[in-house]
Formats: sequence, structure tokens, C-alpha cells
Amino acid sequence: MEKQRPITDWLPITMKEVEKRGWEQLDVVVVSGDAYVDHPAFGSAVIGRIIESKGFKVGIIPQPNWRDDLRDFKKFGKPRLFFGVTSGCMDPMVNHYTASKRKRSTDAYTPGGEAGYRPDYATKVYTQILKKLYPDVPVIIGGIEASLRRVTHYDYWEDRLMPSILVDSGADILVYGMGEQPLTEILRLFDKGVPLSSMKNIPQTAFLQSLDEGVYQAKNWTDVKIHSHAKCLKDKRSFAANFKIIEQESNKVQARRIIQNVGKDMLIINPPYPPMLEDEIDASFDLPYTRAPHPKYKKRGAIPAYEMIKFSINIHRGCFGGCSFCTISAHQGKFIASRSEDSIMKEVEQVTNMPDFKGYISDIGGPSANMYRMKGKVQSICDRCVAPSCIHPVVCSNLDTSHKPLTELYRKVDEHPNVKKAFVGSGIRYDLLVDSYNKNNDGSLDEYMDQLVNRHVCGRLKVAPEHTSDDTLKLMRKPSFKHFHEFKKKYDRYNKKHDLNQPLIPYFISSHPGSKEEDMANLAAETKDMGFKLEQVQDFTPTPMTVATVIYYTGLHPYTLRPVFTAKSKNEKLKQHQFFFWYKKENRQQIKQALEKMERPDLVEKLLHDAKKQIKFERVKYRSKGKLSRTRAKRGRKK
Repeated sequence: MEKQRPITDWLPITMKEVEKRGWEQLDVVVVSGDAYVDHPAFGSAVIGRIIESKGFKVGIIPQPNWRDDLRDFKKFGKPRLFFGVTSGCMDPMVNHYTASKRKRSTDAYTPGGEAGYRPDYATKVYTQILKKLYPDVPVIIGGIEASLRRVTHYDYWEDRLMPSILVDSGADILVYGMGEQPLTEILRLFDKGVPLSSMKNIPQTAFLQSLDEGVYQAKNWTDVKIHSHAKCLKDKRSFAANFKIIEQESNKVQARRIIQNVGKDMLIINPPYPPMLEDEIDASFDLPYTRAPHPKYKKRGAIPAYEMIKFSINIHRGCFGGCSFCTISAHQGKFIASRSEDSIMKEVEQVTNMPDFKGYISDIGGPSANMYRMKGKVQSICDRCVAPSCIHPVVCSNLDTSHKPLTELYRKVDEHPNVKKAFVGSGIRYDLLVDSYNKNNDGSLDEYMDQLVNRHVCGRLKVAPEHTSDDTLKLMRKPSFKHFHEFKKKYDRYNKKHDLNQPLIPYFISSHPGSKEEDMANLAAETKDMGFKLEQVQDFTPTPMTVATVIYYTGLHPYTLRPVFTAKSKNEKLKQHQFFFWYKKENRQQIKQALEKMERPDLVEKLLHDAKKQIKFERVKYRSKGKLSRTRAKRGRKK
């Protein structure tokens, strides 16, 4: 290991850059499905910077061509220690396909937004290539794809159960979750000369071991054995039962080691590390990133994902919401790891010094923007907890939900002389801001709402009620829609106080397990009555490691093993989705027929009769702003 050196440039992605540093061989080569953006929001940059900060020589191969003579994979030669592989910031299948499995035409993590620069199942493809080229070099896989596919999982795109990604990829070890802590320990052991094959006791890692070797003994962990991959293939009930154990162990402070038989091997998943302490998460964000894409991309166009976050600041990780359809807690954990104010303000200073900064920070937030510094009041209670959510079915009485630290942080950012406005662009948990749901109100909720509405909304505020049906919301682990009504009243009140007109943008999901066609019709009617014409909508996409995906595949809830209805056919999904767009003329006939079949003439009246008038009004209103004269526009309205 060489002596630690100052890091003032991008990490090398070409052999010329390696030679410029005076290096003959790299210690670690990171292969990524994303273009290289040296920014703390991009995983390959974080991993690369950590490796170099420990004094190791590291290079990155971003978006290698896997269809030619594989020269990209060979350009650095054989690393001294290992290859690290990640598919990028998104699961490549979500990146490539819509919920209806239609191929996307763009890729936000590629210069110019061009599609086609990474393969399907990128982690598997990259690892298999590396293992063929360099069979004696260890490969460590990580990132969102590896993390969510660490155990037997349902793959929506192939419509089948797949084993741990370790099996198909041939990787030596898997790092799940946010990788700073396990990676640091792996590097420490490598520095001491420990081979990767002996690194069996590192938390937050998984590996395969021959059944003939027996269970590798761990000193401080107890084991839980789940149904084998073979049994899951034969019995959906066994697969569903597995998930309850996997989710609970992933979110416990003191988790058990998970063991699953896979063919002739045994999958061993070590428990996760405790949540990062403030100085640990600060250390990751404070690494000397250039905060920009590598210069080689200048002629290829902007990288959309970077453009979206270049002036944003992530203030914490983790989410204790535990939503049934969401993968955040499966990857980042349910416990919140918050950065210090000093670290955040240091990044604010860096952002304001960027050459094209105009005074506006696009987002101060996180997975859920308003969970900063929230944690259990009594840690011993959290230590015994197995609940996947801290706020469902009720807000835990042990959860400190004070918004005061966040309000104070917003004010400090506002005081920066070069910040005109700092917006909250990421979604907020509205249920934490209403007294009817959050009984732990310490008096800080109204103060936060006042500050948020007056200073930090960029025209519109995003919130995610997701549905209006209480039965579906219960399956989603979301609060009753009545609490959204209360939040909207509160939000409107603060807008009126400050003489502002900042609409709410609610997000909803169709075809989620438990949601029926009539539920979607009621959703459309209720949201229309509230004055919403929905635009931000999506069809449920099953992704690995979520309760909803397990229900979708098995038809059973993993916690009760009771049947749950799920719309699965293309026709069923379309019927649910069309209700979002009741105001579109082309949907009127199908919606009318569906409502008549349900024997709901009341919804026909609510959704369609008024819709006729609205469509006509909007058409005339639009034309009056264009080519029609004011007189003709008036005539149009009279008609």
C-alpha cells in the first residue's frame, strides 16, 4: 500500500491517467454501469474515493463495452487486490424497462441520456466477463442490484424466481447496503495480508460456501436458516415465509446471520453494521470530490441524473417508513444516519462556489426529506424492535419526530450570503406533519410547516399518499387518506398566510397488491373532488426485496400467509391505470363501461359528466391564448 496522497483530480479511467500518477499497477479496479461522475450521490465515486483515501491505487472502468473484444475490461490489466463491480445507481432492469416491460429510450446516467451503454443484469454480465478474463482475481459486487438480489428473489422481467446473484455471477463476495463500512474493513484486512477467502466475519457481506464445509462458525452471531432455493421454486408459500425473516433481520439492531441452501452451496448473509455514526457519514461526504462528470464526457452531452442533483445536498440516509413497495430500507436500512450541520454547511459552501451556481439549491433532503436526526428516544427499545416500520400502523411512541433540528438547518442555509433560495425537492412524509397521525408532536410541526411553505417550496410540493383506499393503504404500510385531507388543509392555510399559490403534487400508484378496479375509480373521484388532475402517476413495478413484490408473485402476504388480490394481466393493469386520466377524451367510453359494470352511476356522474365541460373549457382556454382572437374565444365559451 502506498503512502496516502492528496486527492485533487478525478480518479483515473484511462491508462494514460494511471501512468500520469506514476502507477504501474492498480490495487483495485471498479467497474460501473454508470458514467463516472465524481460526486457523493454516485456510488462508484464514493467507493473509489474511499479506496484511494485509504492509500490504495484505484481506477474506474465506467460503462465498459461488453459486446466487442472486451478491451475496456482489459485496459488496466490485472489489479493487485480485486475487482469491484456495481451496475450503477439504479437496478439496470428498472433503468431499462417500464412497468409494462417496454424498453426505455433514454438512460439518465449516461452522457446525452443515451440508452444502450449497459447490459441487462449488468452486475452478472460484468462479473462473468471478469471471471473469464482474470479467473484468479477476486470480484466483489455491490450497489443496488447486488443488494436487492442477495437472496432468492422474484424477477419481474423474467417472471421467475432467481437465486442469489452470487450464484449466477460467480462473484466471490457481495456487499449489501451502503458500502462504506464493510469496504473499509475489507481494505483493512487486505492491508494486513488476509486473503478474501478468509474474510468470513465481515458484517453486511454475503458469500457462498460448499455444503461439504459445513456452517462457518461466527463468534458473536446466532443463525437463522430459511427455506432453500429449491423449496422456494416448488412452493410459493415457503418463498413468502422467507421474506418475513429477511426483512426483519435486515432492519434489526442486533440481527441474526441468515443461511440458505442453494444447490450444492450454502448462502451465508452476515448481519448488517449498525447505522453510521455522524463522524462516519461525514467522512464519506467530506471526501474531496470534484463534484462533476469526468471531462471526457464534455463532447457527448450532459448527464441527466447529474444535472438533476448538481446543486442538491443529501443530509441523511435511511428511511423508517417501511413502505411495502419501496426498496430504500432494504438497501439503506430503516435507521436514520444524519450528517452534522458542519458537514452540510461545508457542502453548501462548495455548491455556492460552483461556476454555474445561480443562488438556488435544488434540494436539501434525503430518501424522505423530513426525517433528519429522527431516532428512538430510548435506544434499548429500538434494540429489541423487529417492526419494519416506525410509523405504521401508528407512529411509535419511542420515535423522536421533532422537526426543530431540520427547521434550524434550513434557516442556517438561508443565512448563507450566496444562497437566494434552498428548496426541498425530494418528497416529504406528510403524515409526520399532521397531529391526527403523529401524536409525538413537540410543537415543532407548525414551525416547520411555516418555514417550509414560506421559504423552501419550488412552485409545487411533492407528497406521496399513494392511494385513497384504506385497505390498500394498509397493505402499502401508509396512513389512511383522511390524514392527507388534513395535511392539505394545513398546507393551504400556510400558503394563504404567506399569500402564495403553490399546489401540492400527490403521487399515486395503480395495480398495487390489494388495489381493485373500483378502488381506482374511487381514487379518481375523490382526488378530482379535491381539485387534483393527476399527472404524477405510476403503475406498480415489482422489484426484488419488497413485501409488495412477494405478494405479486405468490398471491400471499408474507407476514400472514393469507391470499391478497393483485392485478397482474395487461388488461387488468390498463383498466386500473386509465382512471388516473378521467379527463382525457379517449378514456371516457372505457371508463363509462367499467363504471356501469360496477353498477356505480354515481361515479359516472362525478367523473365523466363534469369532465365533458372541463375538456371543452380547457380547449377554449388554450386556443384563446394562441391563434383565436379574444372575441372568438368568448364565443367559444358561450357555446
